[in-house]
Amino acid sequence: MKTIKWEEDRLLLIDQRKLPDKLEYFECKDYKDVIFAIKNMVVRGAPAIGVAAAFAVALADLANEDIKKAAEEIKSSRPTAINLQWAVERTLSSDSPLEEALRIYREDMETTRAIGEHGASIVEDGDTILTHCNAGALACVDYGTALGVIRAAHSMGKRVKVVCDETRPLGQGARLSVWELQMERIPVKLIVDGAAGYLMQQGKIDKVIIGADRIARGGVVNKIGSLMVALAAERFGVPFYVAAPRSTFDEENSIYDTVIEERGSDEVLYYGGCRIAPKGTEVVNPAFDIVPSDLITAIITEDGVIDPI
Repeated sequence: MKTIKWEEDRLLLIDQRKLPDKLEYFECKDYKDVIFAIKNMVVRGAPAIGVAAAFAVALADLANEDIKKAAEEIKSSRPTAINLQWAVERTLSSDSPLEEALRIYREDMETTRAIGEHGASIVEDGDTILTHCNAGALACVDYGTALGVIRAAHSMGKRVKVVCDETRPLGQGARLSVWELQMERIPVKLIVDGAAGYLMQQGKIDKVIIGADRIARGGVVNKIGSLMVALAAERFGVPFYVAAPRSTFDEENSIYDTVIEERGSDEVLYYGGCRIAPKGTEVVNPAFDIVPSDLITAIITEDGVIDPI
């Protein structure tokens, strides 16, 4: 299964808004279609957003658009995940944007498999692993980062079990991670977000593995709720790992300089199309939070397992 496909000068993206009920592709014929897809969570996950953004630049070039203007629009579509900016700049600076986008696409597949292989070394036979949000095939071209580690360990014959928290407000754990793991026939259980600490307190979680949207000096930015999981893991002695490619690293800056995206209130006020709060309720909806380096056991990259920065 490919989250992203390039066919006949058009970009096809699995429409993640419709999962798990429908598996459909969203067609992008120009760069503005890709911007819509990124803004509206058709495609999500830092590596996948980066690859999609690279193809957006290529689409602008193929249409003889003002490619520098298009690149600025693409970069502004979501502010937090650094892969988007990295991929746009890399594609923009190439003599052949399409060839560069295809190169980034292929590299993502190679990188996630390398992350899986390195990460499998920290997984013990029989481990129960908690993961937050979705850092699987749907967050990349295919395979995944955090779920890629789990996939690799499973393929080696390690008897891995997974606990996914639902990941409110959009339910990426419930809708996406559980769906992926069920397809792979990897044992998985779903919990509400607030149950993670309790399971760690009861000794029922051996490791936590999450993805990342940005890694910089002092910590990691990931989906909102990651900090609470990390704090519980620290309190109850559960190793906490981050799996991400080098394209997610921003080593020149402090993690506290990251712009944290604030999303619309309807994501919180509604669930599955149903209002779950009184009319007039005020909402604060940050999409990400910061996990400080001292709460992170190690970072799993395509180059190996390294210390936090």
